[in-house]
Amino acid sequence: MSHQPFISFTAVQKSFKVEGREFVAVHDVSLDVMRGEIITLVGPSGCGKSTLLNMTAGLFSPNQGRVEYSGSKVTGVNTRVGYMTQADHLLPWRTVTGNIAVPLQIRRMAQNDIQSRVEELLALVGLTGFGESYPAQLSGGMRKRAAMARLMASDPETLLLDEPFGALDAQMRLTLQTELLRLCRKLNKTVLFVTHDVDEAIALADRCVVFAGRPGTIDHVIDVPLSGERNLVQLRSDPRYIELCASLWRRLAPDSVAAPSASLAHSMVAS
Repeated sequence: MSHQPFISFTAVQKSFKVEGREFVAVHDVSLDVMRGEIITLVGPSGCGKSTLLNMTAGLFSPNQGRVEYSGSKVTGVNTRVGYMTQADHLLPWRTVTGNIAVPLQIRRMAQNDIQSRVEELLALVGLTGFGESYPAQLSGGMRKRAAMARLMASDPETLLLDEPFGALDAQMRLTLQTELLRLCRKLNKTVLFVTHDVDEAIALADRCVVFAGRPGTIDHVIDVPLSGERNLVQLRSDPRYIELCASLWRRLAPDSVAAPSASLAHSMVAS
């Protein structure tokens, strides 16, 4: 990794007006993200995690402070990032192939090149043979794979992921977490990943950024000194992982609620 930050938030504040009243989403947030890092963002709802993703994407600017991407201030839509939310937003009238091709067609890529790229992506996410299927014919997990392939189609440097696996069952979530980790390490993607899941936050991260409640501020950053090439099943029995999950629980638990011990956290993440 380079020693220069790839994404940088410096004393960032962002507020919105809601029904005539000002609402502060994030306050005095400073964070440096290195190229190739996977950063997970956790904290209570409404604490500004998604706001950071939106500012990285250039969908709006901070009221105070500065957001920089690859050494330059973000002043408009950032075409070097890809964004994926909890909803897959697949176009129901298009096949899987047609959905994946959308960003390539927007870029006016030659049809032969589009076909080649889509076939490559179908293989990459394990959907070879399903290119002519429509979204309604796919399982929830397959839809997520198709959405991930579309996300990767334009080869963005950075992936902005806002609870992309939140609606899936535990088994499918594990499968897609494994797939995401494999792809990001293979393709050296930088990732900002919003989640409310403690297990997911530690399992995927190089660092986990913990937000305090509204207005959103960074309470703590947890380093995750685990191997980049992780087996997410075997990880559950790793004592370092168990303690990291317990540490995150302690950070997230309200003062009036006892945070789980490492042994209890182990039983929770292993169940």
